[in-house]
Amino acid sequence: MTSTTDRLEALFASRVRDVVPPLFGAAGEPVRPLISLSYGLADPILFPRAELMAAAAEVLAYEAAESLNYAMSYPGLTDQIVARLQAEGVAAQPEHVLVGYGSGQILALLPEIFVEPGDIVIIEAPSFLGAVRRFVQSGARLISIPVDEEGMNVEMLADTLRDLAANGQRPKFIYTIPTFHNPTGVTMTLPRRRQLVDLAAEYGVPVVEDDAYIDLRFAGEPLPSLAALDQDGWVIRVGTYSKILAPGLRIGWVHARREIIDRLLMVKAEGTTGPFITRLVARFCADGRLERHIATLRQHYAVKCATMAAAIRRHFPAEASFVMPAGGFFIWVQLPKGVSARALLEASRARGAEFLAGTACFVERERGDNAMRLAFSFQSSERIEEAIAIIGSAFADL
Repeated sequence: MTSTTDRLEALFASRVRDVVPPLFGAAGEPVRPLISLSYGLADPILFPRAELMAAAAEVLAYEAAESLNYAMSYPGLTDQIVARLQAEGVAAQPEHVLVGYGSGQILALLPEIFVEPGDIVIIEAPSFLGAVRRFVQSGARLISIPVDEEGMNVEMLADTLRDLAANGQRPKFIYTIPTFHNPTGVTMTLPRRRQLVDLAAEYGVPVVEDDAYIDLRFAGEPLPSLAALDQDGWVIRVGTYSKILAPGLRIGWVHARREIIDRLLMVKAEGTTGPFITRLVARFCADGRLERHIATLRQHYAVKCATMAAAIRRHFPAEASFVMPAGGFFIWVQLPKGVSARALLEASRARGAEFLAGTACFVERERGDNAMRLAFSFQSSERIEEAIAIIGSAFADL
């Protein structure tokens, strides 16, 4: 007789039939607590607890009726997002912005409005697999474009788009993290940004610009976003408050043409984002408070990044190399020839520290075993130093 499990699994849609492990958390229970450099968690020391409590109290004191009932998202937050975009040179208007529950929700909704099974989506390699997994689940056929020290290889992208067009194929969108890339930490150069925007207009392919880390620059001069360079409306800009305020608030946003925003609203099943939380975030961010908070974050994360880089130089083999990021949360290390990231991870865990093996950042899991992603955002400087020393000692186990 067929079991209940078998009968139930036969009902699931094909895109969720195979259960995928969660993105966060180590597999199994470690023998002892690990110092984890695996995930880009925000440093809780930096959460503005008192200011958020005060903002929540003010919302409840003065706007309880509007914030606790069924209602639309607070338009004041949208106005703040528009003002920040306009300050960057983006021709933003409120009707071109949608607030969501974190940028992750926005990135999950985009394939809902663009992708039919078998459609082509272009991604970077390596990339943020939290987003890419959503594209895979939609049935998209992924084409990967390598990332080097200047960002996505736009020349290779141009060749790919030309070859696809010659076969009558047009990708549904191109997904990129141009500023402080996750996982590599590199920033796309200005010439490549311009070329990418030009290619999008030439071939009629939207570019999804995931700019989760753009505000966390602690070195160098800012570059214009792809959205600021875009004159024809092909760039879909996705942003978040997770890195500049608190991830647990789950507030992200997207700026795009009205045709895209209207369709995102169609598939955003729960409707607009909560009136209470959007008022809370807007009240905290008003009067320049957000910009002052971001300045504090930049100083704090700059110190932690420098601490990790110095520790890598002290404790890792000289053949291990990395590009020093100018912002963001991560350092991407290329391992010495013949060293496996997965084997090094196993040895490091046995000693008490962990990182993200490069294989976790490629759709093709046979790639990336020569690299590792190290997050400096969450742990203290002392713990970062300790973890890098542990990982450095684990090289000897190989």
